[in-house]
Amino acid sequence: MTTVAQLRQAALALPETTEGTHFGMVSFTVRGKGFASVTRDDVVQLHLAPDDVDAALAAVPGAEPLTRGATLLGARLPLGALDGQQLNHWVRRAWSARAPRRLAAVVAAADAAEPGEVGDLPAAIGRPATRALAGAGVTTLAEVGARTDAELLALHGVGPRAVRILREHQP
Repeated sequence: MTTVAQLRQAALALPETTEGTHFGMVSFTVRGKGFASVTRDDVVQLHLAPDDVDAALAAVPGAEPLTRGATLLGARLPLGALDGQQLNHWVRRAWSARAPRRLAAVVAAADAAEPGEVGDLPAAIGRPATRALAGAGVTTLAEVGARTDAELLALHGVGPRAVRILREHQP
């Protein structure tokens, strides 16, 4: 079972995401386009591509189509039916469906990043931290130096060990 706090963390870890409210619901947008919101009864509403809607409806118990009139917008997924990995996956898919193409392409490239292949980031930080940093646009130790430890730790995939290694490698 996941929570609104986990939804918030997953959404805000994606570039250029902002949190607000929409019709009284906590909502998340990328460059002004809504991609996720959560109802008062803990149902997350995600704007998804049609193929992703079909996959979400098949994979998540209790999932329903999200429509406006006869137009399919996405899927409604009960938070209680999702584990953390599923939530992260569907939030990323919704973000990708609504983000500008160039921004989505940067994140897709970051998802494929391998340790030691991104700027001058040390390979020792591991794959999750490398991908999280690349996804946030941080590809050099100089850019790491401009961030606080708290900002780095807020990135999903960056833990205390990775921060320690990054700080050790800074000039």
